[in-house]
Amino acid sequence: MALRQRAPWVTLVAALICLIFFLMLWQGARVWRKAGLATVMLLVAFSAVMSRLNYFEWMFHPVDSPQFQAEAESKLDKNEMILAVRFGNDARAYPISQMAYHHILNDLVDNVPVAVTY
Repeated sequence: MALRQRAPWVTLVAALICLIFFLMLWQGARVWRKAGLATVMLLVAFSAVMSRLNYFEWMFHPVDSPQFQAEAESKLDKNEMILAVRFGNDARAYPISQMAYHHILNDLVDNVPVAVTY
């Protein structure tokens, strides 16, 4: 976690050092060397940008407004694994096959806000 917190500053300093070396080496370099330098600078810039982004947000998409079916209407296989939540008279079942993709679901069960995760 400490590395993750320092990564934006460390990559910014490293990118600036690489930019200085890039500018020093660019002058007088041949075409093939310039291509190599440009490739390295692109990788450095990409790394500096990626250290500032939360790429987990790209992978996990929470379900904010789930839709439900009655048990009789459901087309789930009888062996399908589910996550179940029950508050009072209200019960919900969340198929694990769908939760494995979304990983989090925000819902109201008997007017109680819940965050279901898998």
